[in-house]
Amino acid sequence: MTTRWIVGLAMTLAVLPIAARRGLWLYKLAMTGQPAPDRLANVERPKIGAAIKRQVVEVFGQKKLLKWTVPGMAHFFVFWAFVILGTVYLEAYGALFDENFAIPLIGKWDLLGFAQDTIALLALISLGVFAAIRWKDSPARKDRKSRFKGSHTGGAWLILFMIVNVIWTMFWFRGAAAAAGNLPYGDGAYASQAAGELFEGIENHDTLEWVETAGLWAHIGVMLVFLVIVVYSKHMHIFIAPLNVTFARKPNGLGPLLPMQSNGKPLDFEDFDEETDIFGRSKVEDFTWKGFLDFATCTECGRCQSQCPAWNTGKPLSPKMVILDLRDHAFAKAPWLLASEEERENLPESVKAEAERPLVAPLEEGGVIDPDVIWSCTNCGACVEQCPVDIEHIDHIVDMRRYQTMIESNFPSEAGGMLKNLEKAGNPWGMPARMRTEWTKDLDFEVKVLGEDVEDLSEVEYLFWVGCAGALDDKAQKTTKAVAELLHIAGVEFAILGQSETCNGDPARRMGNEFVFQMLAQQNVEVLNEAKATKIVATCPHCFNTLGREYPQLGGNYELVHHTQLLNELVANGKLKPVSNIEGTATYHDPCFLGRHNKVYSPPRELISKVGGLQYKEMERSKERSFCCGAGGARMWMEETIGQRINDNRTEEALSLNPDTIVTGCPFCKTMISDSVAGKQGSGDKSAEGVQVIDVAQLLVQATRPVKVGVAADGPQTGPALTDNDPGAGSQGTPSENPDQMAEPEADPTGEGGRP
Repeated sequence: MTTRWIVGLAMTLAVLPIAARRGLWLYKLAMTGQPAPDRLANVERPKIGAAIKRQVVEVFGQKKLLKWTVPGMAHFFVFWAFVILGTVYLEAYGALFDENFAIPLIGKWDLLGFAQDTIALLALISLGVFAAIRWKDSPARKDRKSRFKGSHTGGAWLILFMIVNVIWTMFWFRGAAAAAGNLPYGDGAYASQAAGELFEGIENHDTLEWVETAGLWAHIGVMLVFLVIVVYSKHMHIFIAPLNVTFARKPNGLGPLLPMQSNGKPLDFEDFDEETDIFGRSKVEDFTWKGFLDFATCTECGRCQSQCPAWNTGKPLSPKMVILDLRDHAFAKAPWLLASEEERENLPESVKAEAERPLVAPLEEGGVIDPDVIWSCTNCGACVEQCPVDIEHIDHIVDMRRYQTMIESNFPSEAGGMLKNLEKAGNPWGMPARMRTEWTKDLDFEVKVLGEDVEDLSEVEYLFWVGCAGALDDKAQKTTKAVAELLHIAGVEFAILGQSETCNGDPARRMGNEFVFQMLAQQNVEVLNEAKATKIVATCPHCFNTLGREYPQLGGNYELVHHTQLLNELVANGKLKPVSNIEGTATYHDPCFLGRHNKVYSPPRELISKVGGLQYKEMERSKERSFCCGAGGARMWMEETIGQRINDNRTEEALSLNPDTIVTGCPFCKTMISDSVAGKQGSGDKSAEGVQVIDVAQLLVQATRPVKVGVAADGPQTGPALTDNDPGAGSQGTPSENPDQMAEPEADPTGEGGRP
């Protein structure tokens, strides 16, 4: 039938140029972004194996999607329907020219016919699941509690409708082919053969062939219409997501923040060009082409939004909406970005107005992203962890912060004191360096200090990186003392830097001040390298992450271990022996920078399990889905005035388990949760009565002492106080206001100290 192939090819030739033009447009738009040469290394020979593995695991294996079992399985079947039913379209185009066409070698293999029919039926069932989920979780029904809030839901329903059309036209074409004796499969294609029974009443063979031809045209036509819809909608991720996965940076955990780059090269703060160099992101074209790829890849599934602590506590930040707003702005500005200087003069006024919009500014002033959005982020990483297509939300938010902080000096005012204190005193509170060793005076054993007791760190096994909080904050000092005591009991040789230690720079970097970060980090790297540091133990996950994951960018390569990892190893080796029972119930809060950022989940829990008498309860939001305490991303030093306080939300979840003790492994988490508990105790909340918030090390040191102790406030203790019985001490990250421990005048110009 000549008409068959003429019509089929005509439809195809009419549509393919439309799709190709859109693809070329997207490529050109992405290329208006900054270079990202480090991303291209992902497809070079040394890393090609890892790139292929990512495709197998994340794209074809749907690993991240399957973390949510029901929608994950539904998407798994629909994805594989696209893959397997590609063979049906190959057969359909072959049938345009030969009604008895079969794919060479495998085209008459019943197993393939079975796979085609089965995956089509599973996809159809999955579409019903998707429809039910979208109806149940509709924004009209759940508002902010719906992960689809802000998504283009109409487009999603259209896609479900189009996939249904793909499947039923497939069975129309194949059923008619089976009835006409043209289907290359036998009983293996059971559903197609069953569909063929619907056409058995057509006795005229020519009529049957015309029915088959109509079904064939419908099947191909639906696919071509579907193709146009896909490339002009968010569903272009069908083609782009594998690329985004390929070019994503895939460390173990979330990995370090990327250093600032300009025009594809590291930005040199000592030698830069004010006119050509780029500091962060002030306009959409300042993002790299990988950023544009992120924008176009977003599926609008809302998994990131559903896990975001800011969004879940009523703040304006939705990681999904950040990406969508940047995408919509980029698309609207595209005519200006793609035009020459001369052509821009003749563009419509609406395009010119879009080009002039500030990237970060209040929405009422025309901003693309409201400042409250980027400053609500805690850098917890829940969005990146959940994203099934490897979008890197934190990188984009921090890059926008960098421009606002370093160029515009436009950031929350209360954080200004913290930055000044870091520059002047090397710690967020502006306290003098001599106070960094005060915590050692309460111990009944000697703590070695570099330069005083040891010449360099080759004389000990570990450098104990105490950190600013661990050295200067009352609550965190209890953890520091507990770790030091446990290392002493286990016979581990360690030393501290003492006054030579300064802030690792994490608060400055996460806030966007890369210059202050590099100043502090380079100072520390110089000290550490000169001291021959190799193995470092840290109690603060922010120190642990920064020294271990980010200092290599500046020539500092060290083996970092979190104190829970080291203590767990010492217990496993018999060097520490919990001998005393601690009666009560405990739950554990995963610090974001220990858990999601570095995948350390088991050691703290294993340590808790080795304490006799303690009943452990897991919070619903735990491990990779743990809820943030609210202190990360430099939020420790900023007001929280919008919505519910994040630490209160997390504390309420912990208290719902009726614990005696909330255990954590981070000084920031400990401060945030203990402050919330103290606030609830002060307001008469019975659920918080008698609840202690302590570090894993505090729990373990009590258990290693040969006395029976409890976790209640009046429980017996020996040695230095290791539980936080004074809720007001060091509240919100502020060291105790002992006049002898305060910094010199003007060390903290704002007087804010820490988080109010």
